[in-house]
Amino acid sequence: MIEPEIVSKPKDGKKRVVIEGVTPQLDAGRFAVKRIVGDTLTVEADVFGDGHDHVTARLLYRHHSETAWRSVRMKPLGNDRWRASFPLERLGRYIYTIAGAVDHFDTWRSDLIKRLEAGQDVHVDLQNGGLLLEHSARLAARQDAVRLNEAAQALRSRSDEEDTKVLALDPTILALVERYPDEAMETRYERQLEVIVDRERARFSSWYEMFPRSASDVPGRHGTFADCAARLDYVAELGFNVLYMPPIHPIGTSFRKGKNNSVTAEHGEEGSPWAIGNVDGGHTAIHSSLGTFKDFQALRAKAAKLGIELALDIAFQCAPDHPWVTEHPDWFRKRADGSIQYAENPPKKYQDIYPLDFESPDWEGLWEALKGVFLFWIEQGVKIFRVDNPHTKAFPFWEWAITAIKREHPDVLFLAEAFTRPRVMQRLAKLGFSQSYTYFTWRNTGQEIVEYLTELTQTPLREYFRPNFWPNTPDILPESLQIGGRPAFITRLVLAATLSSNYGIYGPAYEMQENLPMKQGGEEYLNSEKYEIRHWDLNAPESLRDVIAQVNQARRANPALQFMESLTFHPTDNPSLLCYSKASPDGSNVVLTVVNLDPVHTQAGWVALDLASLNLTDREPFQVYDQLADRRYLWQGSSNYIELIPDELPAHIFRILRRVRTEKDFDYYL
Repeated sequence: MIEPEIVSKPKDGKKRVVIEGVTPQLDAGRFAVKRIVGDTLTVEADVFGDGHDHVTARLLYRHHSETAWRSVRMKPLGNDRWRASFPLERLGRYIYTIAGAVDHFDTWRSDLIKRLEAGQDVHVDLQNGGLLLEHSARLAARQDAVRLNEAAQALRSRSDEEDTKVLALDPTILALVERYPDEAMETRYERQLEVIVDRERARFSSWYEMFPRSASDVPGRHGTFADCAARLDYVAELGFNVLYMPPIHPIGTSFRKGKNNSVTAEHGEEGSPWAIGNVDGGHTAIHSSLGTFKDFQALRAKAAKLGIELALDIAFQCAPDHPWVTEHPDWFRKRADGSIQYAENPPKKYQDIYPLDFESPDWEGLWEALKGVFLFWIEQGVKIFRVDNPHTKAFPFWEWAITAIKREHPDVLFLAEAFTRPRVMQRLAKLGFSQSYTYFTWRNTGQEIVEYLTELTQTPLREYFRPNFWPNTPDILPESLQIGGRPAFITRLVLAATLSSNYGIYGPAYEMQENLPMKQGGEEYLNSEKYEIRHWDLNAPESLRDVIAQVNQARRANPALQFMESLTFHPTDNPSLLCYSKASPDGSNVVLTVVNLDPVHTQAGWVALDLASLNLTDREPFQVYDQLADRRYLWQGSSNYIELIPDELPAHIFRILRRVRTEKDFDYYL
């Protein structure tokens, strides 16, 4: 028989309030939730006590750089549930918790009202109130203490009964009491919770991935940072605000991969940018063919003028020629024969890459060096990092490194490229990654999309997991793009850009509709840019550049598309038609998207709109303005007809326009 544990006496048994059910919190407060600067964090909790005494609750909060708590009184919602909010005015981490106590003064005041209504004698009750006010006066600042003591004296003297009753119920006296809670009698929630506050680009971003070495206008010539700078106007015209470049470091020569992942490189082949390091340096060096640090800064400066940020790929792995291999051999795992273990995903072998050993005896030195890579590029002005395969590195490292970096540089953002198991992806987000790659790339049917987006937006994931949707990457050419032609590329673009507030494409492969796999049933590109320099004709007639620009313009013009929380799916009578909407936080901007998921056949049907989510009623007509086709339609009620021809345009991005009547009875739509 297991003996029950002995419950010890509390330090102060006079504290009678219980606090539980606090939201939001993640894993019982182990990790921080996430918000954007300028947001308001709304906190709820169950706060109650024994008996019939009233209770009061306060939300306490402070920025991590502050020592003093700020507080706001919580409001009762009923059934012992309380709520309050506080503004997130600065980047970094905020700490928050709950304090609750028996509210003796409010209990007394409530009982006094009941006794007065019953016509009872309240002489002793007023005396009791005076004692409570004297106690509050001892907690108050000087002038407030004087006012409270005066009120206490008036209650106890009872010189004029009616005036005394009025004074007892004076709301200004109540406000003074509430201003000075008796912290010695408060119960504090046992945890201090945290919220990470990022800048706006963590919530709303449009990424364009481009290999700098393929940026030259001259076929066969290695691109440079100057070539990238010349292409920035094109990226800006497409409407992207993040230019993401794969690794820009020196590339190893040992076991260099050739075209189409050949194990032997021919003379002049450049190898994979992810095989980082040679005699010229490693993760803090630049590939000499791309240019110099001065050229890099010129590229960054021009991008900034166009409203574009540079994002760098951080891949923590080394080519056999990387300086760390000789300088820090303990950072790599050895095989039985003493050689360093190259990367493998059996039966695949990657002899051009050495993974780092996070069980190294010198793990602390390794951690410091890796954090130093981020700090080096932050000093160069880079504030966004796409991290390659973070799930193959130790979880404790990421929590330590990201927390340390963001404490000094709270505007830095990290995108986790981890196409792996759900729990692993979620853990990385909890550890501090600002955004995450997702399974969107493989969600094709309407049911798959609805189920996945419901999970992302309607479960606790919404508190910390910010999805970034990519219809393609250099590693992934999904089957939908291989076989669906131009309509599939447009459909997947619209889905990524309107379902998620963060999305990206790997271009120019995307706008040129690159769709040939290296082998049937695989997702690797034929003539993959990972292993060779490609030349792209940006003015090719088949380019989707105009459609991409229209989609990104819709994202910029509609605040509704810059958030995910309000995503609502609307039923259709045709499973090939997917209909959903988003609204801006203030409800003034509403966008309704309808997509034909069939890239071959015209699909038609009726949508059943949830008018309440669109801030509409069934009595008012409204216009829907298609921002892709530049057409308007007049609708009314919940049931409306849709027909989408994939070879023309497989999607609508409608802005909802409500009828507004002016003083002159002239109707227009806004």
